Amino acid sequence: MKLASLKSNSSRDGELIIVSADNKKAVKATGIAPSLREAVENWSDTQAQLEKLSQALNDGTADGSFEVNEKDLHSPLPRAFQWADGSAFIHHIKLVRMARNAPLPETLSTVPLMYQGTGDKFLAPNDPIPQRDFAYGTDFEGEVGVILDEVPMGVSPEDALKSIRLFVIINDVSLRGLIPEELKQGFGFFHGKPSSAFAPFAVTEDELEGAYTDGRIQLPLDVTLNNEFFGKANAKEMHFHFGQLIAHAAKTRDLAAGTVIGSGTVSNEDPAMGSSCLVEKRMIEKINDGEIKTPFMKVGDTVKIEMYSTSGKNIFGTIEQTVVQA
Repeated sequence: MKLASLKSNSSRDGELIIVSADNKKAVKATGIAPSLREAVENWSDTQAQLEKLSQALNDGTADGSFEVNEKDLHSPLPRAFQWADGSAFIHHIKLVRMARNAPLPETLSTVPLMYQGTGDKFLAPNDPIPQRDFAYGTDFEGEVGVILDEVPMGVSPEDALKSIRLFVIINDVSLRGLIPEELKQGFGFFHGKPSSAFAPFAVTEDELEGAYTDGRIQLPLDVTLNNEFFGKANAKEMHFHFGQLIAHAAKTRDLAAGTVIGSGTVSNEDPAMGSSCLVEKRMIEKINDGEIKTPFMKVGDTVKIEMYSTSGKNIFGTIEQTVVQA
C-alpha cells in the first residue's frame, strides 16, 4: 500500500490519498482519516479500511480516482511530532569525521549516533532547497527511514521492529560549513540541520517486494546530481538495523505514533557504489587525489533521489530538488 499527502491550503498536514502500485492513479482517503498523521495515530482503526481502498484502486474499481502528479504532493508527513535521525552506516561516519578532523567515537560499533531534527516543517519532494550563503556548505544526504506506531520506553530492538508502519526515503539537507563549529560548542546540531524532504510516497512492507529483511531495506538508493550519476549505495549495509535505532531513540522516552526515524546517509565501502552525499565524495577525493575537487551545492544545482524495486518499480516516487537563493 502506498500513502501520500496532497498539498492543501486548509490543512498543514495535507489531505490523505492512496496511490496505485504503478504510481499512476490515486484516490482520496480523507473519509477514513483526514491526513496521514491521523491515519498513523489511529492505525488499528484505519489500516484495514485503507488496505481495502488500496485494493479497489489497484483493481480499477475505486470511485473518484485521478491521475497522480507528484508536484501536487507534499512529503507524506508534512510535519511530525518527532523526527530523529540516526547514523547507521559506519563508513559514512568514518568519512565525515575525517572531513572534520574529529576522532571516531569509542562506541562506534555498539551505540548508534542520533540527533533530533526539524520536524515542524518538512520540504515537499520537489520544493527548492533555500541557500542563504554558499559558505554554509549546502549538502544533500540520501537516506531511508520509517514511520512508527506508538513505541514504549525501553523497548527491545526486536520488539521495536514491530512498531514500523511505513517506509520512506529522505533528503536530509545538511549545511556542512556550520556543523563543525556547532559541534565544538558541545550541544549538537541546530543551524546545520535545516528542513529535510521526503519522497512523496510512504509505503507498507509489501511494496518492497521481499527486499526488507533483518530490519533493513536491501535495495540501492539511486542518487543523481545535475542529471549525472552520483551514487547507488545499497541500504542493506546498515550496521545498526531499524529496530536498534528505534530502541535507542526510546531508551528514556515513549515515542508517539507518527515518529519518523532516519537511517542516516546510505553508504557503502565499495567505491563503485558512489556516494549519497557530497561530503563523502569530497573526502574520498582528498584521500585518493590529495585535493578536494567537488564543491558543495550552489544555486541551480539539482539532486534527485529514488529507490527501485527488483522488478523496476519506483517505490517511493522521486525527490528532485534544486538549490535556490533564499
